[in-house]
Amino acid sequence: NYKLTINKWYIVLCCGVVLLTMTVFSGYFSHSTDFEVHRNWLAITHSLPVSKWYHENTSEWTLDYPPLFAWFEYSLSHVAQHFDKEMLVVQNLLYTSPATILFQRLSVIVTDIVFIYAVKECCRSVREEKGSKDLLGHPFFILAALLLWNFGLLIVDHIHFQYNGFLFGILLLSVARHLQGRHLEGALLFTVLLNLKHIYLYIAPAYGIFLLRSYCFTEDNTDGSVRWSSFSPVRLVALGSIVISVGALSFGPFIAMGQLPQVLSRLFPFKRGLCHAYWAPNVWALYNMVDKALSVLGVRLKLLDVAKLPKASMTGGLVQEFQHSILPSVSPSITLICTLLSIMVMLSIWCRPRGARGFLRCLVVCALGSFMFGWHVHEKAILMAILPFSILAVESREDAGIFLMLTTTGHYSLFPLLFTAAELPIKVLLMLLFTLYSFTSLKKLFRGSLLNPLETTYLLGLVAVEILCEVVYPLSPWQHTMPFVPLLVTSVYCSLGVCYSFIRLYVSLLRQHGTDKHKQL
Repeated sequence: NYKLTINKWYIVLCCGVVLLTMTVFSGYFSHSTDFEVHRNWLAITHSLPVSKWYHENTSEWTLDYPPLFAWFEYSLSHVAQHFDKEMLVVQNLLYTSPATILFQRLSVIVTDIVFIYAVKECCRSVREEKGSKDLLGHPFFILAALLLWNFGLLIVDHIHFQYNGFLFGILLLSVARHLQGRHLEGALLFTVLLNLKHIYLYIAPAYGIFLLRSYCFTEDNTDGSVRWSSFSPVRLVALGSIVISVGALSFGPFIAMGQLPQVLSRLFPFKRGLCHAYWAPNVWALYNMVDKALSVLGVRLKLLDVAKLPKASMTGGLVQEFQHSILPSVSPSITLICTLLSIMVMLSIWCRPRGARGFLRCLVVCALGSFMFGWHVHEKAILMAILPFSILAVESREDAGIFLMLTTTGHYSLFPLLFTAAELPIKVLLMLLFTLYSFTSLKKLFRGSLLNPLETTYLLGLVAVEILCEVVYPLSPWQHTMPFVPLLVTSVYCSLGVCYSFIRLYVSLLRQHGTDKHKQL
């Protein structure tokens, strides 16, 4: 009866979020870049032969996802033609008929079924206290609410417009399968995900090391180290077969047509520059800010000639390469080295695997490390760390505290995606509700406060940032001469919180590894 009640409440949560997306969000249509991107991809895959998919450039928003996602768009286009055929014309740039908007919205809602199923599987895999009968305080219910009603995912998919729910659903289902010990299924799902969106390469190292260590090696020594004699070539071949077969289905036709270099050039466009148009809240946002401050100070003190400084395009919302003024400019190779160094701690799952939860923790570190140091990182990529981290947050008091810092800061950093006055009330209300629920539910679950006074003060500072950016600055005379300042302030302030969360998570993982070694001694 208790499990039946939980399942009923899960259905209520699902129906609630679907109702929200179909009613409240229906009044908000963001003329976002991503809406036009996906409409254009529908047109490309429907109207052109496969050989021209990765060559078409009528729109600046060319097809730059892996081939499996192109086939996904192709399948959607056959449904879209029954709504409005004009949306499938490549030359109809910025086409936004009511039927097109309706189809795009419904396609996101319907494909979210994958996410809903994946969340339930994750909730089934959560550890719980024996005898816990408080439904609203049950880890299953709390995790379901944190994932299904995740503020960032709701606004990015259903107002800004993307298919992240579908993609994160595959990721979470893969994680759930590993937590359930069904490793081949987990590997298959992740391979499919990689061929749908290559941004998930960020977390591929965690998958690779975990599967090699905990699946291909079947036994450990008494001290927890790997028993080399237990290596299973059959399991390695099984994993390799999955990767090769899915990759062949995805990239095979383009390899046969001799178009692999063209496809790869679309997937990895390094000419776009270090930072996205709006700086993601990471190390490079702080680096840019320091460079900008030093250049301004140098000019004021007459130590630098403003005419000789590189054009400060990094503050103008442009997606392109630029040179820093004072600090050394950062190349893609430097970001790669920094990223690899930042995720080296994941090697702990080789030395001391700690099961699927050790893998999940390293996955979050990989996602966050790549977000912190990656090249041309999108602000939305923070969700790759927040969503899987939700699972650990309902199982560990320390993880819950880090989660609250990361999710509050990371979600607020998404505010600039919704920049119109009409969208201000809904984004503030939704984030406020989600944040209040996160704090109260996790505080009740772990019976006490999860943040120290300094952390609480920092998070309250987000209120001051919002008032400054939305109320004070628009009324100031600098609004017309320096319109980028609100974005800069938001990015830099959020960078501090995200960096702090990453450091805490990193130290937590190192501490666990150190404890394991101490126990063995």
